[in-house]
Amino acid sequence: MLTIVEKILFAVAVGVSLYFTWKGVERIIKNISSGKGKPDWNLVTQKAGAAIWKFFSFQPVFRFRLIPSILHGLIGWGFISFLLINLADLIYAYTDWHLLDHIGILGDMYRLLADVANVVILVGIIAMALRRFVLRPSTLSTRAATLLDPLARTGINRDSAIVAGFIFLHNTGRLLGESFSIARSGGLDPWQPAISSVARLWGGVDPGVLLIGEHVMFWLSIGAVVAFLPYFPYSKHIHLFFAPINFALKPARKSIGELSYINLDDQSIEQFGAARVSDLGYEQIMDSYACIMCFRCQEVCPAYNTGKLLSPAALEINKRYNFNHGGGTERPLNELISAEAVWACTSCGACVDICPVGNEPMRDILDIRRNLAMMESAFPKQLETAFKGMERNMNPWNVPQADRMKWAQGLKVPTIEQNPEPEILWWVGCAPATDVRAQKTAQAFAKILNAAGVNFAVLGKNETCTGDSARRAGREDIFFGLAMGNVELLNELKPARIVTTCPHCLHTLKNEYPAFGGNYEVIHHTQLINELVGAGKITMTASSDALTVTFHDPCYLGRHNGIIAAPRDTLKSAGLITVEMPRNLEKSFCCGAGGAQMWKEEEPGTVRVNTTRYAEAKSTGAKAVAVGCPFCLTMMNDAARADNDSMQVQDVAELVASRLKV
Repeated sequence: MLTIVEKILFAVAVGVSLYFTWKGVERIIKNISSGKGKPDWNLVTQKAGAAIWKFFSFQPVFRFRLIPSILHGLIGWGFISFLLINLADLIYAYTDWHLLDHIGILGDMYRLLADVANVVILVGIIAMALRRFVLRPSTLSTRAATLLDPLARTGINRDSAIVAGFIFLHNTGRLLGESFSIARSGGLDPWQPAISSVARLWGGVDPGVLLIGEHVMFWLSIGAVVAFLPYFPYSKHIHLFFAPINFALKPARKSIGELSYINLDDQSIEQFGAARVSDLGYEQIMDSYACIMCFRCQEVCPAYNTGKLLSPAALEINKRYNFNHGGGTERPLNELISAEAVWACTSCGACVDICPVGNEPMRDILDIRRNLAMMESAFPKQLETAFKGMERNMNPWNVPQADRMKWAQGLKVPTIEQNPEPEILWWVGCAPATDVRAQKTAQAFAKILNAAGVNFAVLGKNETCTGDSARRAGREDIFFGLAMGNVELLNELKPARIVTTCPHCLHTLKNEYPAFGGNYEVIHHTQLINELVGAGKITMTASSDALTVTFHDPCYLGRHNGIIAAPRDTLKSAGLITVEMPRNLEKSFCCGAGGAQMWKEEEPGTVRVNTTRYAEAKSTGAKAVAVGCPFCLTMMNDAARADNDSMQVQDVAELVASRLKV
């Protein structure tokens, strides 16, 4: 189809384009390689299936914002099809041979696919452009107070306009070019209905004019691709390449909240946490290139939702704009995210869970905390009490170990010394052992275990804090000491199973202690209660009050560990009527206590996180809020008192214990 001159010019244009594209790619490789660690290429074979499924199905995108996700899917699936279509168009341009056109039904299906893909891409990109530039939802930007690179304030929209313009030009050019070709052939193609409809407009036009038009449209369509390629490494469109790489190479995690192991016995380590971009892992730098800049993570962030300065999206975008404008990897991270924003994070994992390309901004924030706390001693002073408590008395409440079993006075709660071979080792946790309100949960659970005749024991005065709060606050040294001691003790005891009423203890014992040599079967108390009900070991009395309960999913139970059904099944087995909050299951809204927020004042915002969550609970019309975490219990009770409301806040164990048939 192309003349010999056009073929030469096009080949030269492609060569120049690929050269400048490679320079951009080279820069990306250099930046990613400067990060800590190296990719584990064995993961590719292990995760290839899941990565391919996510890439082609766009399944992570469809978990949020349904209508925009459908539009994104139309564009994405259309573009995947266009990889073949553009190749066929290039072959035709150089050889006058239509790939797949003459192989029967397969050729017909190919032409139909090309026609449909062309249309759906145009529909999708026009709708998305209208949404961004006309409707302009606030969810596609961030507040003025959020630290966002000034270049990004206008650059994101400019980038979107360039990408949308490129897609529109490319697909419109192809549609018109194909319509000129069909009109020039003198017939219509029933397998290309959209293109044939346009071809009807050119009836009676001179074939020579149509041929010129076909050439012009080739240069506009395929030429747009050639022109766009050097910009591709700098645009947000690069996520098309990095999203599947992210899925395939992201280090395997036992949970989205599992943090990397640091061996504090290694005296050669000079830097803890991340102070500069180069202190981040290679995969954390890669996150900035995978980022779509869709602000989904910001939209689900409890800190941002309550007026705090933190925006996980802004952090990833700032990293990206730093690279795009020559900032390099030695840029201090405190220029990309403020300390106030860093300390606003509840480590709830919502940003990690919702990201459609597998980014983990929470991990960056916690690595920054490690640096601030261990290298700079720059942390909120309110945390000092908890730190000292964990260092001196092995719990953040600073209660002496000698008082660790006071909660069990008058109850049958055997210690490991009294029952050295229990079927269940109950890790009570610091809160149920020391906090007056949380002790009621422990007492209720003890009542359930005894009613069921469970062979259990507790560690008693030998139990110490798992170190969750220390680790999330950046004090890896405190966590390391607690973890080493606990693993040594547990490995000596070799418990068959461990049960805990605290999701933070569950998460740490189950997901983070394996790095220290501690591998245990750990379950939540709601899971054990479910087992006991199923085995007929406990039954509940029929209640006439028909109490309506809404369950608040703790972040470290549902989102971090996927325990969703057990608490609800337990409540139903107790004869309670359950209703759901607007945000529930894996998308539950945080109570505000995680990430060591329990031990410090909440960062300034427009409203408190627990107040926001409690309002959601009230909106259900339920008479009680059921929780499965001592931190959530405290936060929701505080919100109820502040609201002067009579709505009950109780742990699942308390609700079950009150209905036990003895």
